[in-house]
Amino acid sequence: MGENSKGINWSVLWKSDDWMSVWIGFLILAVFLAGMALSLPKWNWVGDGSFQGKIAGWATKVEAVAKDAEVKNEAALKEQAAALKTALDSKNRKAIGEAAGKVEAVAKEAKDKDLQKSAAKLAAGIKGDAGTSLTKVFSGDNLLKAFYLLIGFGILGIIGMALMGMPVGKFIAGFPIVFILSAVSYFIAGNSIVTYYGLEVVFWALILGLLISNLFGVPEWVKPAIKTEFFIKIGLVLLGAEVLFGTIAKVGAYGMVQSILVIGGVFYFCIWFARKMGLDDDFGAILATGVSVCGVSAAIAAGGAVKGDPKKVSHVISLVLLCAIPMLILEPLIAKAVGMLPGVAGAWIGGTIDTTGAVVAAGAIAGPEAMSVAVVVKMAQNVLIGLVAFLLAIWFAFKGQAAKGDKPSLMEIWTRFPKFVLGFIVASIVFSFFMGEAQAKSVTGITSGLRGWWFTLAFLCIGLETRFSELMKMGGGKPAVVFLVAQGVNIIWTLILAYLIFGGVLFPAPTF
Repeated sequence: MGENSKGINWSVLWKSDDWMSVWIGFLILAVFLAGMALSLPKWNWVGDGSFQGKIAGWATKVEAVAKDAEVKNEAALKEQAAALKTALDSKNRKAIGEAAGKVEAVAKEAKDKDLQKSAAKLAAGIKGDAGTSLTKVFSGDNLLKAFYLLIGFGILGIIGMALMGMPVGKFIAGFPIVFILSAVSYFIAGNSIVTYYGLEVVFWALILGLLISNLFGVPEWVKPAIKTEFFIKIGLVLLGAEVLFGTIAKVGAYGMVQSILVIGGVFYFCIWFARKMGLDDDFGAILATGVSVCGVSAAIAAGGAVKGDPKKVSHVISLVLLCAIPMLILEPLIAKAVGMLPGVAGAWIGGTIDTTGAVVAAGAIAGPEAMSVAVVVKMAQNVLIGLVAFLLAIWFAFKGQAAKGDKPSLMEIWTRFPKFVLGFIVASIVFSFFMGEAQAKSVTGITSGLRGWWFTLAFLCIGLETRFSELMKMGGGKPAVVFLVAQGVNIIWTLILAYLIFGGVLFPAPTF
């Protein structure tokens, strides 16, 4: 909040996107805590070419199941497996899906536990791929869910625009385009081939926005609906409900120890290097936080704390997302190639890749144990967002007042502190300590999907606001150099710490 000659300016409680994002985030959480149910549209699909290409492999596995069932006297399973083999030979997608469903049902009744598990898993996979077709994505029911989501997000956006004193009519005109482009991003990311390579929806949203902005330009009437910070701050408040302190405590303090050491070392190096390159401390702090803490979320928090130029924040976010793509693919492959321990691989991935979704995807490539460690380390870094933002707010408050020869007031520090981070912390505390784990997960099971939509809207807007010609002009390319060099240091330093902490060198290797 700010001060004026008459005292505290209370209107910022509803006129700033910092506070408005908190209220809307809390409203969403409260609605689902009250018991509201929601079914989100599904975007996963397997193209006919990809589906047909899998049939030969499935047929071999189904034949093996049938033979195994015969040996183990599972007559019903043998019969249904044979029927599934016939359906596969026909290459009829609908028939294959129905036959796979029958195998799955019969497999669950098998007496042999190993056969029960393997047959059910195979049948479920075939049935799932058969059912996730373009027809399902474009079904009336699925499109209706997407339409309801458009209306719901639009209403929340209209409430925010109205209370903040922004032009509601212009927002209404442009928002459907922003939402539809986000839905297109979900559609692209939902393809089985794209999913296999771990390219998540936020990357496609960013790329789609960048292509439109740089090749065609954004119509003026759409621009009032491009509300990057408003969208992403709401998503960050919802993310707070998912970051449960208790979950991290269950697997020990190793992840937190690594996170503190990574953040301290990499942050200091990046600030130092940014100054050497001639960048101001505002830009250096945003870059350093984005690299050292956890990418997009941290960059937004740092931008709010230092009162940084939104263009600088968008610049850092673009660098984070573009850099995460090769890291997502290469890090797990390197970990496998050198025989890295799963715990070490997970700690390395979780400590260096700067978006949570990309961490999960990379961890999945490295293996289930590596993924669990990666998620824990990433969650530990997420927990520290609020602390880092608070320390930055204090630093820049003192820095600003020092230039005037004064000491900063508590109000100055409070003004600098990003209020949506407060919402993040409150949501995390409430969901960690004031409700049962089952209740918390039942709510976040829904809100995590909505949080994904807010992030996707925001990343699309980042792309729509970003022009490469302007990026190259900003700082003469120096910010990109600082980010890439600092990310290189981050990769090496985090790998060393991962070996020391999770590899059994300094402490007993943890079991996850």
